[in-house]
Amino acid sequence: MAARAPSDAEHVGRAARLRLALASALSSHRHENLAKGSRVACRRDFTRRALARKTPRYRTVFLSDLHLGSRGCQAELMLDFLRNNEADTYFLVGDIIDGWRLRGGWYWPQAHNDVVQKLLRKVRRGAHMIFVPGNHDEFARQFFGLSFGGIEIRRNAVHVTADGRRFWVTHGDEFDVVVRHAKWLAFFGDWAYDAAVFINTHFNRIRRLLGFGYWSFSAWAKLKVKNAVNFIGAFERELAAEAKKRGANGVICGHIHHAAIREIDGVTYVNTGDFVESCSAVVEHDDGALEIVYWSKMAPRGQQVEVDDNEAAEDEAGAKAAA
Repeated sequence: MAARAPSDAEHVGRAARLRLALASALSSHRHENLAKGSRVACRRDFTRRALARKTPRYRTVFLSDLHLGSRGCQAELMLDFLRNNEADTYFLVGDIIDGWRLRGGWYWPQAHNDVVQKLLRKVRRGAHMIFVPGNHDEFARQFFGLSFGGIEIRRNAVHVTADGRRFWVTHGDEFDVVVRHAKWLAFFGDWAYDAAVFINTHFNRIRRLLGFGYWSFSAWAKLKVKNAVNFIGAFERELAAEAKKRGANGVICGHIHHAAIREIDGVTYVNTGDFVESCSAVVEHDDGALEIVYWSKMAPRGQQVEVDDNEAAEDEAGAKAAA
């Protein structure tokens, strides 16, 4: 029997639910007009608390491809990363929310909402946060130049490291020929990728039962396919060439779920990876050095993240204030 195509009313309903969820997540965070003095004071206070807890603190953290709203998102690990790492500036380099998945069927567990709340809480505590939307959260591209919950939304950005290097920051989907010229094929490829992630999830469940750590089957399979390896190489070269054309020393992107830091024709190419397969982020140290952090190798997969009592009380107070 042929599958019934969703009606226009169902599409509208799903879009409305997406807007409602995002509005709910943002409603208790109305601090976009914080004075500069209070923001700096808040940041200093939170830095002291982070040092007291011996929490690693970076100059900048770059995250991409969380895919909140999809079943492949490693939301618990993302929360664990956010609770155990601090930074002055955060770049969300696209595909933070998976609008493609949410249009096909609603999936938004509490852990995904907790990630959004945690990011907003960091802004309230003084962090600077910039969101560069990708193709999966392209719905946010209509809001370029605006700020929601203190998070700035930009088409792309330029980041200057502590050692003076200029990096062009973009998601990277505009340099994916499939996404640009054959979006239907991109949707099909996304379905195939979901199948690989599904296998990866159950494969690692068995590994945990046997006492083994997390290992990404989907990432391994991708790198064993010659066409995939060729695509990654072409993508990296094209991004590096565009950064060079823009007069930047490097480029920081996401999109292909393959973390990397390498030199290409005199340009530093940086890819943040993802929090679906590799569970990776890129951090900038105080001296400007960039490093890939693989959080799946630091925290057990499936670890239940405990809610900090102060954060729970803070969220409750925020909810009452919003009401």
